[in-house]
Amino acid sequence: MSERRDEGDPHADASRRARIAEVFGEVLPETTDDERDPDVRPDDGGDAWLRAQVPPHHG
Repeated sequence: MSERRDEGDPHADASRRARIAEVFGEVLPETTDDERDPDVRPDDGGDAWLRAQVPPHHG
């Protein structure tokens, strides 16, 4: 097995987290709900925008 010489290096740690997130996605957010601005909503993939574009007569 290869030695891990990059432990403790913040750049290597960030790079490792980025590689893991690229493969598995972000499992846990960096901040919790109580640390975030309540008015800011996460992007839901465009569904909210799509629903807002429905004409009123299609109720």
